Amino acid sequence: MPMNNSVIITCALTGAGDTVGRSPHVPVTPEQIAASAVEAAGAGAAVVHIHVRDPETGDPSRDPRLYREVVERIKETGTDVVINLTAGMGGDLVLDADQPLEKGALEGTDLVGGLDRLPHVEDLLPDICTLDCGSLNFGDNLYISTPEMLRKGARRIQELGVRPELEIFDTGQLAFARQLLDEGLLDDPTVFQLCMGIPWGAPAEPGILASMVNYLPPGAQWASFALGRMQMPWVAQSILLGGNVRVGLEDNLYLSKGVKATNAQLTERAVQITESLGASVASPDEARARLGLKPRA
Repeated sequence: MPMNNSVIITCALTGAGDTVGRSPHVPVTPEQIAASAVEAAGAGAAVVHIHVRDPETGDPSRDPRLYREVVERIKETGTDVVINLTAGMGGDLVLDADQPLEKGALEGTDLVGGLDRLPHVEDLLPDICTLDCGSLNFGDNLYISTPEMLRKGARRIQELGVRPELEIFDTGQLAFARQLLDEGLLDDPTVFQLCMGIPWGAPAEPGILASMVNYLPPGAQWASFALGRMQMPWVAQSILLGGNVRVGLEDNLYLSKGVKATNAQLTERAVQITESLGASVASPDEARARLGLKPRA
């Protein structure tokens, strides 16, 4: 696993977590999310990973109109950046631990089929959309993405000509992603995001990351991230193992202890770490070429 000498930096701008009240820098409205994307791109991010939120409440949303507004606002600025839209929303299941069947799905559940997670992708045809490759005990609740949901979603994304970023939260999900490839539902080059430190997925341990990297299919492009205070150490860890990196307020709110960050500041720090290791930061055009994306329109 040789070190990566040309690093694609992704900035995950806002996510779907309960972070809005914990930092004034978490973007909420389409205008704020788009502005944060432009700032991150200016700081060195080749890719921006986009969730949307209800502008009034800050809660996570699947509204295609909000995605359209964010993407249009970014494009109106003329900013050169690769657009990566989440397609993971719609998998949340909240159950009563003692009476799950009797009480059924509780407040906070947002569970739809695999194809119903894709209308904004069908509408906007982004460069990349995510495909969360399995179900998971996600904190105290469940994230649901069954094999058949994944097969239907992967097939539709393939038909649309959008590159799926395969979100891997544990080793079994990596095995299933390889199964999708074997079934012809993924095209080369496959693009993986190895997601570390999410309760209760793969721990943010270097040995576990190395094992997952060793199990990737030949020719795969990959990145990795870890949550919270491990975000910046994971930039170095990923580069040294040959991968690309992800930073941003979706995964971490702080630049240092007690100092709340912006997306641009987190991106700048990732650039500093990359260059301090003797690597260069990939441009959006370099990212497109390596990820098998269409040239910029």
